[in-house]
Amino acid sequence: MSNQYSTISHPEEEREATKLDFLVEVAHDLRSPLTSILFLSEVLQKGQSGEVNESQRRQLGIIYSAAFGLISVTSDLIEYARGGYQLYSRDPEPFSVRKILSSVNDIVSPLSEEKGLTMKILPPEEDLRRGYPIALSRALLNLTTNALKYTEEGFVEIIATESGDSEIEFSVRDTGPGIDPELLDTLYQPLRPSPTDGEPTFSGTGLGLFITRRLVEAMGSELLLETQPGQGTRFSFTLKLEPIVRPLL
Repeated sequence: MSNQYSTISHPEEEREATKLDFLVEVAHDLRSPLTSILFLSEVLQKGQSGEVNESQRRQLGIIYSAAFGLISVTSDLIEYARGGYQLYSRDPEPFSVRKILSSVNDIVSPLSEEKGLTMKILPPEEDLRRGYPIALSRALLNLTTNALKYTEEGFVEIIATESGDSEIEFSVRDTGPGIDPELLDTLYQPLRPSPTDGEPTFSGTGLGLFITRRLVEAMGSELLLETQPGQGTRFSFTLKLEPIVRPLL
Protein backbone atom coordinates (compact mmCIF):
# COMPACT_ATOMS: atom_id res chain seq x y z
CA MET A 1 0.00 0.00 0.00
CA SER A 2 1.35 3.40 -0.88
CA ASN A 3 1.90 5.99 1.80
CA GLN A 4 -1.37 7.94 2.02
CA TYR A 5 0.39 10.98 3.43
CA SER A 6 2.61 11.38 0.38
CA THR A 7 -0.30 12.79 -1.65
CA ILE A 8 -1.51 15.22 1.01
CA SER A 9 -0.49 18.83 0.51
CA HIS A 10 -0.91 21.60 3.04
CA PRO A 11 -2.62 24.83 1.92
CA GLU A 12 0.15 26.96 3.42
CA GLU A 13 2.84 24.99 1.55
CA GLU A 14 0.83 25.28 -1.68
CA ARG A 15 0.54 29.06 -1.24
CA GLU A 16 4.29 29.39 -0.68
CA ALA A 17 5.02 27.21 -3.71
CA THR A 18 2.64 29.33 -5.83
CA LYS A 19 4.37 32.53 -4.67
CA LEU A 20 7.77 31.07 -5.55
CA ASP A 21 6.56 29.90 -8.98
CA PHE A 22 5.23 33.39 -9.64
CA LEU A 23 8.56 34.96 -8.66
CA VAL A 24 10.40 32.60 -11.00
CA GLU A 25 8.08 33.48 -13.89
CA VAL A 26 8.63 37.19 -13.27
CA ALA A 27 12.39 36.63 -13.03
CA HIS A 28 12.41 34.83 -16.38
CA ASP A 29 10.39 37.62 -17.97
CA LEU A 30 12.78 40.26 -16.63
CA ARG A 31 15.99 38.54 -17.68
CA SER A 32 15.64 39.04 -21.45
CA PRO A 33 15.13 42.84 -21.44
CA LEU A 34 17.76 43.25 -18.73
CA THR A 35 20.24 41.27 -20.82
CA SER A 36 19.55 43.60 -23.75
CA ILE A 37 20.13 46.67 -21.56
CA LEU A 38 23.35 45.12 -20.28
CA PHE A 39 24.63 44.37 -23.78
CA LEU A 40 23.67 47.72 -25.33
CA SER A 41 25.06 49.80 -22.46
CA GLU A 42 28.39 47.96 -22.75
CA VAL A 43 28.47 48.47 -26.53
CA LEU A 44 27.77 52.19 -26.14
CA GLN A 45 30.23 52.55 -23.28
CA LYS A 46 33.02 51.09 -25.39
CA GLY A 47 32.24 53.53 -28.21
CA GLN A 48 31.36 50.81 -30.70
CA SER A 49 28.32 52.78 -31.93
CA GLY A 50 30.02 56.16 -31.96
CA GLU A 51 32.19 58.35 -29.79
CA VAL A 52 30.98 59.11 -26.25
CA ASN A 53 32.38 61.67 -23.84
CA GLU A 54 33.57 60.89 -20.31
CA SER A 55 30.32 62.01 -18.68
CA GLN A 56 28.27 59.79 -20.99
CA ARG A 57 30.64 56.88 -20.41
CA ARG A 58 30.17 57.20 -16.66
CA GLN A 59 26.38 57.37 -17.05
CA LEU A 60 26.44 54.24 -19.19
CA GLY A 61 28.53 52.57 -16.52
CA ILE A 62 25.83 53.35 -13.95
CA ILE A 63 23.19 51.90 -16.29
CA TYR A 64 25.30 48.76 -16.74
CA SER A 65 25.78 48.40 -12.97
CA ALA A 66 22.06 48.78 -12.30
CA ALA A 67 21.08 46.27 -15.00
CA PHE A 68 23.75 43.84 -13.85
CA GLY A 69 22.51 44.06 -10.28
CA LEU A 70 18.94 43.35 -11.36
CA ILE A 71 19.87 40.44 -13.60
CA SER A 72 21.91 38.95 -10.75
CA VAL A 73 18.83 39.11 -8.51
CA THR A 74 16.67 37.40 -11.15
CA SER A 75 19.27 34.64 -11.60
CA ASP A 76 19.48 34.16 -7.83
CA LEU A 77 15.69 33.88 -7.58
CA ILE A 78 15.65 31.15 -10.21
CA GLU A 79 18.54 29.31 -8.53
CA TYR A 80 16.82 29.61 -5.15
CA ALA A 81 13.65 28.05 -6.55
CA ARG A 82 15.74 25.15 -7.91
CA GLY A 83 17.33 24.57 -4.53
CA GLY A 84 20.54 26.44 -5.24
CA TYR A 85 22.71 23.45 -5.94
CA GLN A 86 22.39 22.78 -9.66
CA LEU A 87 25.64 21.58 -11.24
CA TYR A 88 24.09 21.73 -14.74
CA SER A 89 25.96 18.58 -15.81
CA ARG A 90 25.85 15.07 -14.42
CA ASP A 91 29.54 14.30 -14.84
CA PRO A 92 32.71 16.42 -14.56
CA GLU A 93 33.86 17.88 -17.86
CA PRO A 94 37.07 19.44 -19.19
CA PHE A 95 37.48 23.21 -18.95
CA SER A 96 40.04 26.00 -18.73
CA VAL A 97 40.39 27.66 -15.32
CA ARG A 98 42.05 30.64 -16.97
CA LYS A 99 39.05 31.16 -19.28
CA ILE A 100 36.62 31.06 -16.35
CA LEU A 101 38.60 33.68 -14.43
CA SER A 102 38.91 35.84 -17.53
CA SER A 103 35.19 35.52 -18.24
CA VAL A 104 34.28 36.63 -14.72
CA ASN A 105 36.70 39.53 -15.05
CA ASP A 106 35.18 40.57 -18.40
CA ILE A 107 31.64 40.52 -16.98
CA VAL A 108 32.44 42.66 -13.93
CA SER A 109 35.00 44.99 -15.54
CA PRO A 110 32.41 47.75 -16.23
CA LEU A 111 31.48 47.62 -12.53
CA SER A 112 35.08 47.86 -11.34
CA GLU A 113 35.85 50.66 -13.81
CA GLU A 114 32.77 52.63 -12.78
CA LYS A 115 33.88 52.47 -9.12
CA GLY A 116 37.57 53.02 -9.90
CA LEU A 117 38.59 49.65 -8.46
CA THR A 118 41.41 47.42 -9.69
CA MET A 119 40.65 43.83 -10.64
CA LYS A 120 43.43 41.29 -10.08
CA ILE A 121 43.36 37.79 -11.59
CA LEU A 122 45.84 35.00 -10.83
CA PRO A 123 45.19 31.66 -12.61
CA PRO A 124 46.99 28.39 -11.77
CA GLU A 125 49.93 27.06 -13.76
CA GLU A 126 48.10 23.87 -14.78
CA ASP A 127 45.17 25.39 -16.62
CA LEU A 128 43.14 22.53 -18.11
CA ARG A 129 41.08 20.68 -15.50
CA ARG A 130 38.06 18.41 -15.16
CA GLY A 131 35.11 19.54 -13.05
CA TYR A 132 31.91 21.59 -13.13
CA PRO A 133 32.74 24.84 -14.98
CA ILE A 134 29.26 26.41 -14.98
CA ALA A 135 28.80 26.00 -11.23
CA LEU A 136 32.34 27.22 -10.59
CA SER A 137 31.85 30.27 -12.81
CA ARG A 138 28.55 31.10 -11.10
CA ALA A 139 30.08 30.84 -7.62
CA LEU A 140 33.06 33.04 -8.51
CA LEU A 141 30.84 35.58 -10.25
CA ASN A 142 28.58 35.87 -7.20
CA LEU A 143 31.52 36.33 -4.83
CA THR A 144 33.22 38.86 -7.11
CA THR A 145 30.03 40.86 -7.62
CA ASN A 146 29.48 41.02 -3.85
CA ALA A 147 33.08 42.12 -3.32
CA LEU A 148 32.73 44.94 -5.86
CA LYS A 149 29.39 45.99 -4.41
CA TYR A 150 30.79 46.62 -0.93
CA THR A 151 34.27 47.89 -1.84
CA GLU A 152 34.73 51.62 -2.43
CA GLU A 153 38.49 51.82 -2.93
CA GLY A 154 41.42 49.49 -3.53
CA PHE A 155 41.02 46.22 -5.38
CA VAL A 156 39.25 42.90 -5.74
CA GLU A 157 41.28 39.82 -6.60
CA ILE A 158 40.44 36.32 -7.78
CA ILE A 159 43.19 33.80 -7.15
CA ALA A 160 43.40 30.11 -8.05
CA THR A 161 46.17 28.48 -6.01
CA GLU A 162 47.31 24.94 -6.73
CA SER A 163 47.69 22.54 -3.82
CA GLY A 164 49.22 19.28 -4.95
CA ASP A 165 48.41 17.78 -8.33
CA SER A 166 44.64 17.89 -8.28
CA GLU A 167 43.47 20.50 -5.76
CA ILE A 168 42.94 24.21 -6.39
CA GLU A 169 41.94 26.79 -3.82
CA PHE A 170 39.77 29.56 -5.29
CA SER A 171 39.62 32.79 -3.33
CA VAL A 172 37.97 36.18 -3.81
CA ARG A 173 39.43 38.95 -1.65
CA ASP A 174 38.52 42.62 -1.40
CA THR A 175 39.78 45.72 0.39
CA GLY A 176 36.30 46.71 1.57
CA PRO A 177 35.08 47.49 5.09
CA GLY A 178 34.75 43.87 6.14
CA ILE A 179 31.55 42.22 7.35
CA ASP A 180 29.80 43.41 10.49
CA PRO A 181 30.18 40.67 13.15
CA GLU A 182 26.46 41.02 13.93
CA LEU A 183 25.63 39.81 10.41
CA LEU A 184 27.74 36.66 10.49
CA ASP A 185 25.03 34.44 12.05
CA THR A 186 22.53 35.27 9.30
CA LEU A 187 24.96 35.85 6.44
CA TYR A 188 23.89 32.79 4.44
CA GLN A 189 20.16 32.93 5.22
CA PRO A 190 18.09 33.61 2.10
CA LEU A 191 15.09 34.74 4.16
CA ARG A 192 14.80 36.61 7.42
CA PRO A 193 11.84 38.13 9.33
CA SER A 194 10.87 41.61 8.22
CA PRO A 195 11.49 44.23 10.94
CA THR A 196 8.02 45.70 10.29
CA ASP A 197 5.53 42.84 10.11
CA GLY A 198 7.63 39.75 10.82
CA GLU A 199 6.84 38.22 7.43
CA PRO A 200 9.72 36.46 5.61
CA THR A 201 11.68 38.70 3.28
CA PHE A 202 14.87 38.28 1.29
CA SER A 203 18.06 38.77 3.26
CA GLY A 204 19.72 42.16 3.11
CA THR A 205 22.84 40.44 1.83
CA GLY A 206 20.84 39.00 -1.07
CA LEU A 207 20.57 35.43 -2.25
CA GLY A 208 24.05 35.38 -3.77
CA LEU A 209 25.92 33.94 -0.79
CA PHE A 210 23.20 31.35 -0.13
CA ILE A 211 23.38 30.19 -3.75
CA THR A 212 27.18 30.26 -3.76
CA ARG A 213 27.51 28.12 -0.64
CA ARG A 214 25.04 25.58 -2.07
CA LEU A 215 26.99 25.40 -5.35
CA VAL A 216 30.30 25.00 -3.55
CA GLU A 217 28.85 22.21 -1.40
CA ALA A 218 27.46 20.50 -4.51
CA MET A 219 30.99 20.53 -5.96
CA GLY A 220 32.21 18.75 -2.82
CA SER A 221 33.76 21.62 -0.91
CA GLU A 222 33.03 24.19 1.81
CA LEU A 223 32.81 27.97 1.49
CA LEU A 224 35.15 29.59 4.02
CA LEU A 225 35.15 33.18 5.21
CA GLU A 226 37.84 35.43 6.62
CA THR A 227 36.82 38.98 7.50
CA GLN A 228 37.70 41.76 9.87
CA PRO A 229 36.10 45.20 10.18
CA GLY A 230 38.15 47.68 8.18
CA GLN A 231 40.42 44.96 6.78
CA GLY A 232 38.39 43.53 3.91
CA THR A 233 36.89 40.11 3.29
CA ARG A 234 38.15 36.86 1.77
CA PHE A 235 35.93 33.98 0.66
CA SER A 236 37.59 30.72 -0.40
CA PHE A 237 36.91 27.10 -1.27
CA THR A 238 39.09 24.20 -2.42
CA LEU A 239 38.08 21.86 -5.24
CA LYS A 240 39.56 18.60 -6.41
CA LEU A 241 40.06 19.17 -10.14
CA GLU A 242 42.02 16.54 -11.98
CA PRO A 243 44.47 18.04 -14.50
CA ILE A 244 44.02 17.13 -18.13
CA VAL A 245 47.22 15.93 -19.68
CA ARG A 246 47.60 16.91 -23.30
CA PRO A 247 48.74 14.10 -25.58
CA LEU A 248 52.26 14.37 -26.97
CA LEU A 249 52.35 15.27 -30.64
